[in-house]
Amino acid sequence: MKDGNVVRDKSYAFAVRVVKAYRYLAEERREYVLSKQLLRAGTSIGANVEEAIGGQSSKDFFEKLSVAYKEARETHYWIRLLTDTEYLTASQANSLLADADELLKIIGRILKTLREKNS
Repeated sequence: MKDGNVVRDKSYAFAVRVVKAYRYLAEERREYVLSKQLLRAGTSIGANVEEAIGGQSSKDFFEKLSVAYKEARETHYWIRLLTDTEYLTASQANSLLADADELLKIIGRILKTLREKNS
């Protein structure tokens, strides 16, 4: 999937990890409610990045990327909650959190640059 677009590649790879985490949580841990929230938010990041890339204007790009950022924040929340309720181990969570943090930093930097450019 490497096409040179870092945020697209990383958000897609993260979505794959989230799907696998969801499968583990549903099949092994029998947790369905919180894990479904994780699945929805975690896969939405990449979907919104894709929509941003295909946006019809720079405003559209900014808005969709802003949604991706919010979804990454929400995903971070669900991972922490699943850890604190002992559905995920600390090592499982830390790995996912590190990836979520990286996405937040990348998307946040893009949004900041766009804000500065447009002000």
